[in-house]
Amino acid sequence: MKIRIKGNSVRIRLTKPEVAAFCQKGRYEETTNFGTKTLIYALEGKAGIKELEADFVGDTITLYLPQEELLTWANNNRVGYVNSVDWNNRGALSLLVEKDFTCLDNTIEDQSDNYPNPKLL
Repeated sequence: MKIRIKGNSVRIRLTKPEVAAFCQKGRYEETTNFGTKTLIYALEGKAGIKELEADFVGDTITLYLPQEELLTWANNNRVGYVNSVDWNNRGALSLLVEKDFTCLDNTIEDQSDNYPNPKLL
C-alpha cells in the first residue's frame, strides 16, 4: 500500500493482493519506522458511513471506507473512492483511495501485483 500526502490531500493506492486482503479482513495497514517512532497508515471498513472518512490518532492515519464496499470492491471494476471532508478549520481534507495500476513509463519498481493499466489494454 502506498500513501501520498500533499498539503490537505491524502491518497492511498493498493495492489491486487492488498485490496483482496482488505476486503477479506476489513482492515489493511502498513508501517514506516522512524527510529523510535512508527507511522501507521491504514484503510478500514466502517459501518454507518456513506463516503470516505479519515482520522489521525496517535501515530496512525486511518481512512475509512463504507463497510458494504468490502463485499464487492476486490471483484468489480470500480477504481476507487473520493471524498472531501471539511471540519470547518484550515480547509477541507481531500481523500482518495484507489487500485494501483501499472505505470505507463518505464520504472524499476516491482509492479507484478498491480492492476493492469487500462491505457495499455
